[in-house]
Amino acid sequence: MSSAGKPALLVDGKRLDGRGLEDLREIKIVARVLNDADGSAYIEWGKNKILAGVYGPSECIPRHDQSLYRAVVRCRYNMAPFSGMEEHGKSGPSRRSKELSKVIKEAFENVIVLENFPKTQIEIFVEVLQSDGGTRCAAVTAAAVALADAGIPMKDLINAVAVCKIDGQMAVDPAKEEDNYGESDMPIAFSPRTGEILLFQMDGMLSKDEIEKGFALARKASEKIRKLQVEAIKKVYEEPREERFLVISK
Repeated sequence: MSSAGKPALLVDGKRLDGRGLEDLREIKIVARVLNDADGSAYIEWGKNKILAGVYGPSECIPRHDQSLYRAVVRCRYNMAPFSGMEEHGKSGPSRRSKELSKVIKEAFENVIVLENFPKTQIEIFVEVLQSDGGTRCAAVTAAAVALADAGIPMKDLINAVAVCKIDGQMAVDPAKEEDNYGESDMPIAFSPRTGEILLFQMDGMLSKDEIEKGFALARKASEKIRKLQVEAIKKVYEEPREERFLVISK
């Protein structure tokens, strides 16, 4: 612990949890976990535990929100009151949850083929059951799998990952301590097929070289995450329902 109260985030080239700078936390994705949703997914990303449910396309209510030319996307990102110490005892929408609902919604508006479903709505619900840094990236990743599970046509299966600057070094996928005590945090959502950036936010100061290095780390990590997403969708059709649900109970 430094004199300023900031812990050393890098010791002998290793992070607090033993990872290297380019290493992701352990990620597990399971698709089709909710009985009544049109599509759903559950993700464990490090200590994050998140459920995503998709409903629609269905009739857009209220009708004055309808578009004659495309579907309306709605998203609700919510952190359970028990999801972490910072959220303990809180319920209902917050400024942060409204912000993340908006950025997740806008990311998917760029990839869902909305013109196929005029006068309808597509609803995305994200529930954070346990948080440990990087929940918005895990939420985007899980929601993409849920949308694919619902059979909603998309231009690409998108995902997101954050990069950070810790003790002067760029690293991928910050955990809670690195998010709190690091010098910068940069969540990014990619369309892997085209390389298009669909979500980009930054907290802190980074040089041009650091940003470029961060993007390179994030793109490499995005390729690994995409493989896990595809595997989760394939397992829906390859494994009995009971076996897939056993994964969650471990």
